[in-house]
Amino acid sequence: MSNPVEEIKEKSRQLRGTIVPTLLDPTKDHFSEEDYQLLKFHGTYQQDDRDLRVERKKQGLDKAWMFMIRTKTPGGALTAAQYLTLDNIAENLANGTLRITNRQGIQFHGVLKKSMQAVMQQVYQSGMTTWGACGDVVRNTMASPEPLYDRTHEDVQKFAAQLSDTFLAKATSYVKIWLTSPEGEKIELTADETEIVEEPIYGKHYLPRKFKIGIVIPPRNDVDIYTQDLGFVAHTAPDGRIEGYTVLVGGGFGMSHGQTQTYPVLSKPLGFIPAEQALDVAVAVVTTQRDHGFRHDRKQARLKYLIEQRGLDWFRSEVRSRLKNPELLREPRSFSFEDVSDRLGWHEQGDGRLWVCVPVEVGRIKDIAAPGPEYRTAFRRIAQEIGCPIRLTPNCNIIFHDILPSQRQALEAILAQHRVVSGADFTRARKVSHACVALPTCGLALAESERVFPEVMDEIDAILRDLQLDQEPLLIRMSGCPNGCPRPYNADLAFVGRAPGKYAFYVGGSYRGDRLAGLALKTLKIEDIPSTVRDYLLQFKAGRNPGETFTDWWGRTHTNGEPPSSEQFHVELAERAARLQGQKASPPDGD
Repeated sequence: MSNPVEEIKEKSRQLRGTIVPTLLDPTKDHFSEEDYQLLKFHGTYQQDDRDLRVERKKQGLDKAWMFMIRTKTPGGALTAAQYLTLDNIAENLANGTLRITNRQGIQFHGVLKKSMQAVMQQVYQSGMTTWGACGDVVRNTMASPEPLYDRTHEDVQKFAAQLSDTFLAKATSYVKIWLTSPEGEKIELTADETEIVEEPIYGKHYLPRKFKIGIVIPPRNDVDIYTQDLGFVAHTAPDGRIEGYTVLVGGGFGMSHGQTQTYPVLSKPLGFIPAEQALDVAVAVVTTQRDHGFRHDRKQARLKYLIEQRGLDWFRSEVRSRLKNPELLREPRSFSFEDVSDRLGWHEQGDGRLWVCVPVEVGRIKDIAAPGPEYRTAFRRIAQEIGCPIRLTPNCNIIFHDILPSQRQALEAILAQHRVVSGADFTRARKVSHACVALPTCGLALAESERVFPEVMDEIDAILRDLQLDQEPLLIRMSGCPNGCPRPYNADLAFVGRAPGKYAFYVGGSYRGDRLAGLALKTLKIEDIPSTVRDYLLQFKAGRNPGETFTDWWGRTHTNGEPPSSEQFHVELAERAARLQGQKASPPDGD
């Protein structure tokens, strides 16, 4: 195979590689590139502190190596005890913060190599895992997080757990490497074939690339269903029973600067399947991607490219051929969404208990000095003193549920004491806005995102209030690079990093998450974002029909610019590289 990652997987003895010798070597603070590719399957990315790169290089030092470790928590569901375990890990083995991911997991940042095994063990001992949170497998399964006490919401959470169990890799390498003591004999791995177990779904090469699954309950598109490789849209009967799902396939927003063949795609309807057959369809879709995905080119290996090139009809036929009863995959049913937001604040569960969704700025759980919120302390106290279970949302907020009415006052007092606000006074745009981590930990980031986004939103909030648009639905997202982890390409307004302090500006997505944005400005300086947004909002206010949202006004009055494409980043990068070489840049790919 020409793809080096495929060769690494094939020779890895089910993802073991040489992780153990490096883990046991105190003179090494990071892993080889080959093992780095395998570590992803174990739930961790090798990174470095990019804030320190220049100074360390001046001093003749290597990078400040560290690791991000991510949990796999289907549907974002956690017990209070599990949350306390995560908080303890953050305090003692990471950088003192937890980051809610927009796939309903938790990320630890700043973990050193010497602490990796302790993190994995403590996560596992609490009943969670990091296994399969990254890598060329089915990632964390997303599901609508609202903890309503009805059959629909309960069944969706159960289905998420069932999917997660079904697609969990069977290899023993995770247990052998991370869940035994470094000093113990069990960690001494050999090439003994008894160590190798059959992977009934993945095979020895696993999937061509990462694979994402989400389950959603209309009319709230809180899992951004059109961005998933495989999406299930629930259709419910009057009694709350899920009759079945409309299956969507081929979504994904990843694209790479300098890789002109990569681009974002919204998923497409494959068909309707009865609920009892939904798991079989999931296996059929995943194995079709396993067998036909483009392994020769990693940049083209996501499911979206297979469907784009072979066609949806071909893909549907291939999936049907893998079902015991192909006739059960029928025409997709109609559905509609209102928005992608979380319902912040207090709500009835339906069983006499309450739940509350608390906004977490950019998903970063940390204590901020006064007058900022002390998220970590507040959430830790709620887990300790109230003991209620938790759901993490795809908008990177946190839900506490199963709360007795008699406990509400105590929980509110904890939040108030630590200056954690309910979000009631937020602009509607602020409630759903989001940014990725980016610098200093992400190796792909071209610009800041998480660290600057709150201030950007402060300025946008002021404009919204000044124009009396503070309660208008508006989806705003920021990404530090074109890879698009925070799902910017279906937002009303999106800023995608292209260089320090510079962003590509996209307009024309949808508050419902069902439309791709188009390029409005190739380069927008961060200091010009507020005035640019104001100009667009002034046009909207002047031209809207009564009650019309920005999403619908734009769709009625505008034709989107160029769809998001890596060429919008590639040309500038090629020109920059040529300038450094004192040459004129050639067009990308010889075009």
